Amino acid sequence: MTVAITRKISPRFNECEITHIDRTPIDLDVANAQHQGYVDALAEIGCQVVELPAEADLPDSVFVEDAAFILPEVAVITRPGADSRKPETESIIHALAPHRPLVHVTEPATVDGGDVLVLGKNIYVGISTRSNAEAIQQMQNLLDNYGYKVVGVEMHDCLHLKTAVTKVDDKTLLINPNWVDTSHFKDYEWIEVDPSEPFAANCLPVNGKIIFPTSFPKTLAKLEAHGYKIQPVTVDELAKAEGAVTCCSLIIS
Repeated sequence: MTVAITRKISPRFNECEITHIDRTPIDLDVANAQHQGYVDALAEIGCQVVELPAEADLPDSVFVEDAAFILPEVAVITRPGADSRKPETESIIHALAPHRPLVHVTEPATVDGGDVLVLGKNIYVGISTRSNAEAIQQMQNLLDNYGYKVVGVEMHDCLHLKTAVTKVDDKTLLINPNWVDTSHFKDYEWIEVDPSEPFAANCLPVNGKIIFPTSFPKTLAKLEAHGYKIQPVTVDELAKAEGAVTCCSLIIS
């Protein structure tokens, strides 16, 4: 069974890191309700959801994706780029240890899981305010024996690589071509976000469905027109913290 690791929202969620959008007040009750809807959606499509308790002193810790990324062979524990987020990995280590051998990115490297896009044996890493070149080299060294190639990708105007491009299926990407160097992705088919929805490139394929935000109806319609089955979720309150649908879970298949 597919396992989805999630974490409840910190009571200090309003103190989250903000980089590329203006800070607006987050209604914690609404955010909690939306997060519960996200967890329910994962369960509805067949995931065994493991929900970690809230970390009161870690405002961004609901975004568990940034603390690790998971491959068939190993799980890679990251070293998040924001100092306030570095302690988030501790509980993720304990959560992932029963499922995979663990390897670790170490100082001076920094990388957020949101900057890591795994496409087969190619791992694309966004060169961002959170992820640096040292991380790319370390990850290549850690994963060389498993046959992976780690490639840095230039991006701009957004927090993470997966703000600009995510996997829909093994052959297809959902992409905002204005925010990322698209030359790395020429071997894939693209579905471009609607121009009026620049933040719509983040989707989460799980168990034959695509978890996707209701706040991007034009791009959602594009996905449906390509034959994809959508599991809609409302996460606009989480988006005020620069969160998206991949950010809130670690999927173990």
